[in-house]
Amino acid sequence: MAATVLIVEDESAICEMVSFALSRSGYDCHVAMDVEQARRIIMQQRPDLILLDWMLPGETGLQFARRLKQDRYTREIPIIMLTARGEEGDKVSGLEAGADDYIAKPFSPKELMARIKAVLRRVAPHAANEIVQVGALLLDPGTHRVIADAKELRVGPTEFRLLNFLMTHPEHVFSRAQLLDNVWGTGVYIDERTVDVHIRRLRESLMPAKCEEMIQTVRGVGYRFSTQDPS
Repeated sequence: MAATVLIVEDESAICEMVSFALSRSGYDCHVAMDVEQARRIIMQQRPDLILLDWMLPGETGLQFARRLKQDRYTREIPIIMLTARGEEGDKVSGLEAGADDYIAKPFSPKELMARIKAVLRRVAPHAANEIVQVGALLLDPGTHRVIADAKELRVGPTEFRLLNFLMTHPEHVFSRAQLLDNVWGTGVYIDERTVDVHIRRLRESLMPAKCEEMIQTVRGVGYRFSTQDPS
């Protein structure tokens, strides 16, 4: 599944250039011309990364970045600041507000794509669309395949996203609420027990490869993907 990038920028020419570059590189992109529009889009579909302009009408990008990082639903979304302000002090202000990277205008699409890939790889590896392999289990987001010992496993779309997230965060325990936020998105309101159903389906999909025990239940807490040999 393509990573989703939200562009928050009020200059239409830059929006068009960035949108074209992102779409050409396989990203699913959305555009907001101001902070209010950006908030609505985020509630509908939580993006994997935000490209945020410093100077916006009304609330500035710097102020918006601080608000995003204070909200538990959005604080984990990586942010790249886009700005014409290139002074060191401005860069520090952007990073202190919660930005994960900073790119000064004018910039080339090639440089921007490299920055996006680097941030996703570092901050949100499940959205980087790179092949993930743990032991005999291989997950390829580009072809949407899960392979074990040269055999393809049948994994549903939701279970694929769930496995992708868990495999890119090995040994980390996630509550049902955290999995809902990161896999389904914050704009989707479903019962937390839905996670249990998809965990069960995912384990069933991994059974032919004898990998189902990699998805572990942590009683009273949630689930984790374990790289440890259960034997």
